[in-house]
Amino acid sequence: MSSSAALAREQRAERNRGRPTLSFDGVTPYAHYTAVSTLLSLQRPRTEEPAETTFLVATQVMELLFALIRHEWEQARDAVDADDVPAALAALRRGHKAQDVLAESWELLAPMTPTEFNRFRDQLGEASGFQSYGYRHLEFLLGNKSAAMIRPHRADPHVSAELERALAEPSLYDAVLRLLHRRGFPVPAERVERDWTQPAEPHPQVVRVWELVYADDRPDNELLALAEALLDTAERVTLWRHRHAMAVKRTMGAKAGTGGSSGLQWLMRNVQKDVFPELWQLRTQL
Repeated sequence: MSSSAALAREQRAERNRGRPTLSFDGVTPYAHYTAVSTLLSLQRPRTEEPAETTFLVATQVMELLFALIRHEWEQARDAVDADDVPAALAALRRGHKAQDVLAESWELLAPMTPTEFNRFRDQLGEASGFQSYGYRHLEFLLGNKSAAMIRPHRADPHVSAELERALAEPSLYDAVLRLLHRRGFPVPAERVERDWTQPAEPHPQVVRVWELVYADDRPDNELLALAEALLDTAERVTLWRHRHAMAVKRTMGAKAGTGGSSGLQWLMRNVQKDVFPELWQLRTQL
């Protein structure tokens, strides 16, 4: 914080006698900073059904949160790459708060009945949350890599290039295993250097590495704190997936999805997939 800016704020408050400023040249600084006019122009329902506006806002809020969580997870990964575990923990914990809001955002859609949804569902055409490239970035950062998932975005060179980059980079979990390797833990070589575009199968030696980390449960063991923060992240991902599946089950049951999937059946399969499975497998062995 610059001292000159702080002084200007103090002087402004003194001139205003503690009251907020009411006169500005042009739009308010708040409207300029937040681009609120642009933001509020993006809700364009296609029917007269009131629930459609709720659906649009909820979806757009989720996209903003995807972007925020991606930012935090990339910050965490980069901090791990730089051996800065405290910074990684701070980023993951900020991400946890955003993940909590993301999961709770399904509450916006909870009151919507199947009848209300059916009044505007046809307007979606083939649009589906499965096509969200913001969400796809998160899946790649978690290590759920699949080149085929970039295919829907081929018509947008910028988006496809960003996803190709994310596909080829180590995931957040990959970065943590590489950190453990640098700290002297016996991480298998095939998990230290590999083709990052491919998902990794759970490895018993990685579970063993996590056993060694958990063997030191002193409060100042930053690697144990990092492991627990990863579990907090993983649990929140599963919670969001489950809330998604329950929202779909409540509004459309087992009908086929708009994007060509089986809908609920597809979503429930994803709910069953553990995030960072070796950290979960460890729980059975400790």
